[in-house]
Amino acid sequence: MRISMDAIRPDALHCPMAKKPTTAAPVTSDKPTDKPRAKKRTAAKKPAPATPGNKPAAIAPRDMTPQEIYSFLTDLSQAWPDAKTELLYTTPFTLLVAVVLSAQATDASVNRVTPALFDAAPTPAAMVELGEEEVGKLIRTIGLWRNKAKNVVELSRQLVEDHRGEVPGTREELEKLAGVGRKTANVVLNVAFHKPTVPVDTHVFRLANRSGLGRGKTVEAVEKALEARIPLEMIQPSHHWMILQGRYVCKARKPECWRCNAKNPCLFPDKTPAPRVKAPKTLAE
Repeated sequence: MRISMDAIRPDALHCPMAKKPTTAAPVTSDKPTDKPRAKKRTAAKKPAPATPGNKPAAIAPRDMTPQEIYSFLTDLSQAWPDAKTELLYTTPFTLLVAVVLSAQATDASVNRVTPALFDAAPTPAAMVELGEEEVGKLIRTIGLWRNKAKNVVELSRQLVEDHRGEVPGTREELEKLAGVGRKTANVVLNVAFHKPTVPVDTHVFRLANRSGLGRGKTVEAVEKALEARIPLEMIQPSHHWMILQGRYVCKARKPECWRCNAKNPCLFPDKTPAPRVKAPKTLAE
């Protein structure tokens, strides 16, 4: 009987080809499989601090010399020969009330209400009798009128009870009155009693620091500087010269230096030049 070779199982003959093929082991790599590390960020280098060699030191502005102060104030006196307070008043009491009302308000706005107020209450006793509500109705158009009406009536009561209806002539006694601070007291002493005080409002503060007449970081510091530096005979009238100059010429945002009578002794470095006048157009244009 003939056996077909196709029928014989290869493993029965121990043939090498009968071995099952072995599965190859996976190829491994010696390199790590972690994600690549992010590059380290380098901190931005800080600029080198300024040194005397690469930046000049700031020079503090100097103050006026006594000769420059005298020249500056003389020029202001000539610019404002008839200078006086712009508040309307007739007595020390009405002046005191007007100055109290002018806090954080313009003189013009105060002058619009005081004539009717002083007609109704020309004396401290009359003001107390008028009362806070009626005073408030008469001064309603100025800022902070409610608090000011309260202060005006209260200071009037204090004058009646403590000073026989008279305005005291010392700063200490004035500052004890309702609504009266250092500047208000100085104005009353200067204007009503002609004493050598320097009331420092926003205009005087700006002008004194800008010009070098008397510099300081606070109102009181400027006041002390001006009282120490201004010649005694000029202290009392200079208050009005400086206020008017600061209000109408040495303005806050843009001083009008080109029309300032005292620009030569003034130490302000950035003086404003005169505005350019446009030439009129010709017929040809």
